[in-house]
Amino acid sequence: MAYQHTNSKGVTYYLYKSEVTLRGGKPQTIFFFAKTDNNAKGTPTDLPADREVRENPRNGFLTISKKK
Repeated sequence: MAYQHTNSKGVTYYLYKSEVTLRGGKPQTIFFFAKTDNNAKGTPTDLPADREVRENPRNGFLTISKKK
């Protein structure tokens, strides 16, 4: 089951990851949130242990950042 987070506005988001290749040829994993539980652009994933979810208090937008 994918990680899900409900923001302060009551909207549930699901965490996805996708493997992309940068212009220099280096592969990189990106994480993103989506409102639907099935998204064609990525695969559902759990929250990595070294990351934390942050919410923008103004609009409820969720982001992931490394733990400090």
